[in-house]
Amino acid sequence: MSFPLRRLAGPVAALISAAMLAAGCTAGAPPEQAPPGNEEVSGPDSFPAEGVPQVVPQPQKMERLGDDVAVRGKVELVLDPLVDRQTRDLAENVLRSAGASEVVVRPPGPPVQDATLRVRIGDRSSPGVTKGLQDNYWGSPSPLPAEGYVFAASGGKDSVILGASDPAGAYYAVQTMRQLTSPGRIAGVGVVDQPNMPLRGSIEGFYGTPWTHAERMDQLAFYGDVKFNTYIYAPKDDPFHRERWREPYPPDKLAQVRELIGQAGAHHVNFTFALSPGNSICFSDPADFQALQDKLQTMYDSGVRDFSVPFDDISYTRWNCGQDQARYGPPNEAAAGRAQKDLLNRVQREFIDTHPGARPVQTVPTEYSDLDESPYKTALSEGLDPRVVLMWTGDGVIPKQITVSDAEQAAQLWGRKVYLWDNYPVNDFKKAQGRLLLGPYDRREPGLSQHLVGDAVNPMNQAAASKVVETGAADFAWNDDDFDPQRAHRAAARYLATDPAAALRPDSAANPDLVRALLVFFDLNNMSPLASGKPWQPPAPELARRIDEFRATWGSGDNQAALAELRDYAQQVAQAPERIRSGAPQDFVSDSEPWLQAADLWGDAFVTTVDGLQARADGNEAVAGERFAAAGAQADRAEQVRTVPGEPRTPGPVKLADGVLDTFVRQAPRLK
Repeated sequence: MSFPLRRLAGPVAALISAAMLAAGCTAGAPPEQAPPGNEEVSGPDSFPAEGVPQVVPQPQKMERLGDDVAVRGKVELVLDPLVDRQTRDLAENVLRSAGASEVVVRPPGPPVQDATLRVRIGDRSSPGVTKGLQDNYWGSPSPLPAEGYVFAASGGKDSVILGASDPAGAYYAVQTMRQLTSPGRIAGVGVVDQPNMPLRGSIEGFYGTPWTHAERMDQLAFYGDVKFNTYIYAPKDDPFHRERWREPYPPDKLAQVRELIGQAGAHHVNFTFALSPGNSICFSDPADFQALQDKLQTMYDSGVRDFSVPFDDISYTRWNCGQDQARYGPPNEAAAGRAQKDLLNRVQREFIDTHPGARPVQTVPTEYSDLDESPYKTALSEGLDPRVVLMWTGDGVIPKQITVSDAEQAAQLWGRKVYLWDNYPVNDFKKAQGRLLLGPYDRREPGLSQHLVGDAVNPMNQAAASKVVETGAADFAWNDDDFDPQRAHRAAARYLATDPAAALRPDSAANPDLVRALLVFFDLNNMSPLASGKPWQPPAPELARRIDEFRATWGSGDNQAALAELRDYAQQVAQAPERIRSGAPQDFVSDSEPWLQAADLWGDAFVTTVDGLQARADGNEAVAGERFAAAGAQADRAEQVRTVPGEPRTPGPVKLADGVLDTFVRQAPRLK
């Protein structure tokens, strides 16, 4: 049985009609021959519509076309040459996981006679894709931009159509299909989508223990899931990246880097190799420039096409050789800017321009974090090749916000749109001591995509825990116009609450109890400090709200109601660590373990404090005193939990909901 198809209505209708006319399609054109059904396979042709699933990143346009499409029996997967092997493998895996007993992969041509469903992936302008979109009452914008795609599925049509303008777009279309697919069905929706920012990803640029090889491999796979397309390899504590930059990587390390390059390519991520020579380079020495080229050449030969030569976190008021003083004069900011400019121009013109496929060189200036004019900025920007991509951290190393006005001023200052190096959720600085930064990706203004060439977040030493903020950053960089920090934050919890081995990760697959536990834990670790230590995101805002409500209700005299509401949340806090340990991915658990230990103890202290208040409300001061004393002892133990040395860079006591939960536990005995 099939369910009636609802034609699309609303703001996308005009776009669809125009696109169909542009493609030479008319509403009355005969439909493309559908594959005959397999009568031996039982099951419905479609399922009733159940709303529009959430997709991360949020698509530009997504609406219901009809009922869901059944996935069963034999499915044919029809692929244009545009589709690469990794996209094919992902699509086949998604279809099998959805319920296909067999997936027949073929090029365009005669249909498989006993297939129950055809999934067509290809160039959005190819006749088969254009016709399939028309048959599903959907259109394809003409032309689609780089990495853009269109998706259409509706029950009763026996086909799912994915069109793209390039291989990356086809891969992202399948990533969206993965999120629209649940056991036995594909959501009957239409999607027209494209990224707002051309560069979206992360920069491994923190101090302290670098990520392990396994963590980097996992991150690159995750980036494909969330449509990040960039990973910048720049670990400060990799000696061959910075202090020993002239030396070639040892064979075992080079083999690992090559494996990372392959993993990046498999998930449509551009591996950007950064080499940071600023602490020791002699700008005027031909041998040093040759050493730089040799290192870049090795990476080019290994498959890298994106390169960065950063000059951040160095002294620019001294020279590393006498030749530089002879050429550029006494060491000062302006002289450093001229020397860096000359080197970057040579890299662009003598290396990038002579290597097919290499993209413009990137850099991080020594003055990367403000909007003030200076002799250094003037010397570096005047005459710098306009193709050089320049990174900027906002108005501050750790800015309290990043606005459109900030980005406009940065572009004017540097003479080009800048590439945002976003120092969140990095926790390698002194005032982040003891913190795991799990707050939302917030206070980045919609509209920034019009003024930036990209957004790369600098994550934590804790790779798996960094996925919480990375999910939000991916959502923002893809579609900042429709970005909701809290929606993205919840999506990160759902991602972590879904079986990591599952090929399908729809919302419905997430464990709701684990999602709640993760959101409670995120809230406890919400505080994000500026370099001064002042918060740009507050500590435990949800917990603080509930405690404020408790105080108001308690103060009104309704003690029992106040305690009932607070006890429920206190128990959620106390139960969250064990639920996370038993259900979340083990790498996230390992990264978070010191904070889970602290949450265990603080959660117990929270519940015990509520017990003390309950005893007081019941008129039993002796029991209240015992409970308050026990809670104080649990709080003392919680304050002794320490971070793992090197993760983060500055070890120290774990900080969790400080100023909120600790204050409540310590002050509760004074409540009357």
